Amino acid sequence: MPIWMRQAAAIPVRDGHVCLVTSSSGRRWVVPKGQIDPGHTAGETALVEAWEEAGLVGALDPEPLGSYAYEKLGRELHVLAFRMMVTEVRDEWPERDLRVRVWLPLTEALDRIDEPGLRDLLRLAFHLRAPGRNIFAPA
Repeated sequence: MPIWMRQAAAIPVRDGHVCLVTSSSGRRWVVPKGQIDPGHTAGETALVEAWEEAGLVGALDPEPLGSYAYEKLGRELHVLAFRMMVTEVRDEWPERDLRVRVWLPLTEALDRIDEPGLRDLLRLAFHLRAPGRNIFAPA
């Protein structure tokens, strides 16, 4: 029986571009994502990961774009992804020394992403309307 974990992701968009970060190994390009801890919602997790991994502040759409699955270290990870309209890009953030952050037009971002499900959600992110209410601003 496979072991699986639930994660949440932000697909950060601003001015017609999407923000990608390097994975923790530095070998792949991904969107900010992480495990949903007990007592936290998927939306809260997505906003926190966007801040910690990419230094981004913004608002999520009220509903997720969808989900995708990928495998890491023998585990299947299920990721619920939200479009995030970025309102602020900080120069200093918790994982700035661990990851590279890049802003790309959709076509270039799609070329860098390995997971087909995530590529589908990136395409969706550029065809939806304005974001909802979930706002996270780090202290």
